[in-house]
Amino acid sequence: MADNPFAARSTLPYEAPPFDRITDADYQPAIEQGMAESLAEVRKIADNRAKPTFENTIVAMERQGQMLARAQAAFGQVAQANTNPALQAAQSALAPKLAAYTDTIYLDPKLFARVKTLFDTKTSLNLNPEQAILLDEYYKTFVRAGAQLSPADQTSLRALNTQISTVGIAFRQKLLAATKAGAMVVDDPAKLAGMTPGAIQSAARDATDRGMPGKYILPLQNTTAQPALEALSDRATRETLFTKSWTRAEQGDANDTRASILRLIDLRTRKANLLGYKTWADYSLAEQMAKSADVARDFLNALDAPTAAAQGREAGELQKAIDAEQGGFKLAPWDWARYAEKVRKAKYDLDLNDTKPYLEIWNVLENGIFFAAHELYGLSFKRRTDIPTYHPDIRVYEVFEASGKPLGLTYFDYWKRDNKSGGAWMNSFVRQAKIFGTKPVISNTANFTKPAAGQPGLVTFGEVRTMFHEFGHGLHGLFADQTYPTLSGTAVARDFVEFPSQFNEHWALEPRVLAHYARHYQTGAAMPQALIDKIKRSETFNQGYSFGETLTAAQLDMAWHSVPANGVPRDVDAFETKALGETGLKVGLVPPRYRTSYFAHIWGSGYAAGYYAYLWTDMIQQNVYDWFQQHGGMTRANGQRFRDLVLSRGHTQDYGVMFRTMTGHDPEVAPLLRKHGLESAKP
Repeated sequence: MADNPFAARSTLPYEAPPFDRITDADYQPAIEQGMAESLAEVRKIADNRAKPTFENTIVAMERQGQMLARAQAAFGQVAQANTNPALQAAQSALAPKLAAYTDTIYLDPKLFARVKTLFDTKTSLNLNPEQAILLDEYYKTFVRAGAQLSPADQTSLRALNTQISTVGIAFRQKLLAATKAGAMVVDDPAKLAGMTPGAIQSAARDATDRGMPGKYILPLQNTTAQPALEALSDRATRETLFTKSWTRAEQGDANDTRASILRLIDLRTRKANLLGYKTWADYSLAEQMAKSADVARDFLNALDAPTAAAQGREAGELQKAIDAEQGGFKLAPWDWARYAEKVRKAKYDLDLNDTKPYLEIWNVLENGIFFAAHELYGLSFKRRTDIPTYHPDIRVYEVFEASGKPLGLTYFDYWKRDNKSGGAWMNSFVRQAKIFGTKPVISNTANFTKPAAGQPGLVTFGEVRTMFHEFGHGLHGLFADQTYPTLSGTAVARDFVEFPSQFNEHWALEPRVLAHYARHYQTGAAMPQALIDKIKRSETFNQGYSFGETLTAAQLDMAWHSVPANGVPRDVDAFETKALGETGLKVGLVPPRYRTSYFAHIWGSGYAAGYYAYLWTDMIQQNVYDWFQQHGGMTRANGQRFRDLVLSRGHTQDYGVMFRTMTGHDPEVAPLLRKHGLESAKP
């Protein structure tokens, strides 16, 4: 095992993963050995005969398990972004072992006794604020993991955890396969009328890559809506593509996810009950900024009526556009994007395709995202071509403070691949922690369509926002300034972690940032001011749809995870239809961003009963942006304040306190409604 690349700390800059030495066969043995080493270290902590102290118990726990941490950080990213059968087999094999490993630690009575002794006497321990929160977190984690349950109940909990982990992995693998299989294959290029020549070339390349030369493939994105729906002029093709997306994981085959979903909601509900909570939502929300499921539900419900009103108004405008063309049909979900774009052009004289020549992806990154980070925080960036990566598409940059002091490394993996999970995310390869002397190594991953060979990588303005969003997470990780890894950087509540990322989106349209990156890929000419003005005037356009699809998904998530033990449904689609109908939203025209059967956030990752967080954090970030605007906007002083009070704090302070210190008040929903133009939509 000594020759395993994860056996020792990496000798690369910033301890970056040595992907030039890591093979697929290294991950599982490293994680298994890492678990064994960790359990041996934890056993020594639990069996220590010395009186429990913060140092010999809590700090010792923070220091243990380093091989496992290294291996899991790399494996988690690669298995999600560049998977293959070997990695999927490793995931399946490791899932129950990792669940059992976690239970072995948190259900250890001797270890919990040491933690509880410290927790019960914490006022006499002279802890600093970070240490006090770390102790609280350890105690709550043990309790929420079942440390206070009877031995019999702990045995039941172990079985539930193993099953939840195993079924969750199965869901993710089925969904990846279903999404790939659900791609739309087109024989006749006439059916792709409306798409750009470059997009058609990419579709032909994708077909060739799958062994179907002469055909065209439109791969499915992870969301219900598909990018091509806006361009395709043939209505039958649009309907087919939408249906492919909507039913991707409901084909009654080996990749149908519905049985896994019913199993997961049953297992989660039983676990919540065992731990003293009525529903998974009650269990999950107890440790979030919202504090309770009732608060989150009330927040979502208050958004339904103004959003539904906006949807009704927008649908009327789109139907008028259809009728004006003598379309002869009623608006359907597969028509929305195309006719919304027609209405946008008519109302604002804005064709979003006109913006793409000014949005070359690497220019957006280097002269937009990096420039904004420089203006706000004084950062500078240098590309590194000597750092090994897990795929040749990836770019790596070193980040420096205004003083020139090295801050960390960032990886960017932007292009879509069939073996990459959908969506966009930030990940940490190395977490900042003063006890280890480590600096952050983070990655941003997305699923943008890779251009055909020799073509520029032009992106939409929506994709530009995604890039700014994910780098907002990146800044949260890069600015981490904690002693202990458990509290470092983005290790915060779900309904807080999306706050820095959504806040960072604002700078995409900041005038001096936009002027710095929005330049024509051929001529270098700046985006015309008239075009910029049109973009800004249309900012609240179509929000009934774009905001509404997220709200509907959040309501769907909350409905599933508010199911009590005696209410677990037997039919996924029937439950979904009923839950969506109760919102009052126009779901027949604006379907949820994710349908139950491909809602990876809540079934395959950590957002169960947590998708509301995207809207909650949108509320708090807009409050903070308003503060910025009231205090001079994009200045180094304001950026430093935000860094000092939020981005550098990790989980070392109560979230509500952190927010109030930054803004001077509690979160208010009015700025959220104003941002999305929903105030005027109230019935």
